[in-house]
Amino acid sequence: PMKRLSKNTLFQTINRTATKRSSSIPIHKTRFYTSTSTVITSPYNTQQRNFSSQSSSSYNEQTGKDKSKLNPVFFGALGLILSGFVLSYQNITECEQEEQQPNQKGDIPTYSRHDVAKHKTAEDRIWVVYKDKVYDITDFVNAHPGGVEKIMLAAGSSIEPFWNMYQMHNKEEIRDILKQFLIGYLDEESQQYFSELIKHDPYINDPTRHPSLVIRSLKPMNAEPPLDSLAETFITPNELFYVRNHLPVPKIEPQNYKLEISGNGISQPITLTLEDLKTKFPRHSVISTIQCAGNRRSDISKIKPVKGLDWGAGAISNAQWTGVRLLDVLNYVGWNPNAEGQKSEHIWFEGLDQDITNKKYGGSIPVSVLSPDVILAFEMNGEELPLDHGYPIRAVCPGIVGARNVKWLGKIVTSEVESPHFWQQNDYKGFSPSTDWDTVDFKASPAIQELPVTSAICQTQVSEDKKSITVKGYAYSGGGKGIIRVDVTTDGKNWVVASLCDKPDQSYNKVYAWTLWQATIPVPSDSKEVVVMAKAVDSSYNVQPEQPAPIWNLRGVLSNSWHKVKVDIED
Repeated sequence: PMKRLSKNTLFQTINRTATKRSSSIPIHKTRFYTSTSTVITSPYNTQQRNFSSQSSSSYNEQTGKDKSKLNPVFFGALGLILSGFVLSYQNITECEQEEQQPNQKGDIPTYSRHDVAKHKTAEDRIWVVYKDKVYDITDFVNAHPGGVEKIMLAAGSSIEPFWNMYQMHNKEEIRDILKQFLIGYLDEESQQYFSELIKHDPYINDPTRHPSLVIRSLKPMNAEPPLDSLAETFITPNELFYVRNHLPVPKIEPQNYKLEISGNGISQPITLTLEDLKTKFPRHSVISTIQCAGNRRSDISKIKPVKGLDWGAGAISNAQWTGVRLLDVLNYVGWNPNAEGQKSEHIWFEGLDQDITNKKYGGSIPVSVLSPDVILAFEMNGEELPLDHGYPIRAVCPGIVGARNVKWLGKIVTSEVESPHFWQQNDYKGFSPSTDWDTVDFKASPAIQELPVTSAICQTQVSEDKKSITVKGYAYSGGGKGIIRVDVTTDGKNWVVASLCDKPDQSYNKVYAWTLWQATIPVPSDSKEVVVMAKAVDSSYNVQPEQPAPIWNLRGVLSNSWHKVKVDIED
């Protein structure tokens, strides 16, 4: 039996798992990236099931079923009926939750893989397998932060191949959520079947990485260089360039590589080989900083948790890229951007990296930002493009967010509309601080292209006499805007203007590289510890906001408040 819960106790129940994982998270309503929550029970598991509804993508909207059967409002009303147990939202009263121990194996049924395969729809209930257990996740699909479509790929089968692909699921709090949907065990034959199914590691072709990289996720690999290393050199060494992968690194033989080009204003699709790209067009080089939209997410997540990798300030790097101009290639294939009835407003890029359903990574840029510096790169800092950075070809779009600088490029499409890929339509977008996972509408917000002005403190050195601190860091602004000033302070009142040490030699509105800076600031007398703060100003006089709270958003992107670092003077 389950005790009835008041709304406050209900929220505390939901918050408990996430709050206990990180002492840095304030004790407020942590909601697994959502806000409207539901509790249900099962005859085979009397633990509470805590989850939240996501209104941005409904299972029934995607399958054309009756929306009244699975509706986020229905979930939010706490009126679900599961296996004969009714929890009425109107009758919830104040009381405490009793902890329930999971049932032993003898208390619940055993199923075969054939039984599981019969449960792929909401009407039949949606079952999945994880290791030796069976779970009914029907009432969770709308709450899945990655979208209904993704989680439905595992319906009637094992979720392990997908969790092996997207290993951000490999967290205790995620497994705790799944436990709440346990309905049975898997028989031995079926366990063996699924075990064989998941033996292949999709990341087997991933390259070896530099040991000093700070890993944010292993599979797919996402890692940033040690922060102090970024202030050492204007050009980031290849082995220390931050790594942002969404999927496994594809294995591509250069002699078999083909780039497909098609779309509006192109009379006939054309395919180019790697040799074609290297020999048929003039080479062009550009120094360009690439930054992840989630850079400094760890700052913004201190306000309240967000969905995404916990990037520090190192998801940014600077390199010289060499390849061929995209404009030259499009002219070669006869592209007419204003062809009658086939107007081109966007350029799609699709990578060769793919998930187990063969869905590939992709994104797009507006034609309006298609400058002569947008290139198809095959070299990085004078060397062959490394595997992690898109070998053999990647799109380099200077001044544009890293998500559109698509790696392992396999296809280019000219179109009147944006790329339909998930990462263009349902990710990498900014929202109001008041928008949560129940109210978010990804279609209503434009995709991120240019990033706002930002800076970071990478090194601090206290003088021997304890009277000053030498501070080094980087500053960057998207869209080709250069950095004109960096201000550094310890109290927010008295500022020191930093020296711009390494400033790119690029023309106005074409400043695609970061600026490295240095400042020496006085230490207030008798101070044992100070907080050093930095803010940058770009060529349009955009300046970083002081606090992260007003720019908080549920994805934790576009984090660019003043960067702050505590410095121990006595040490």
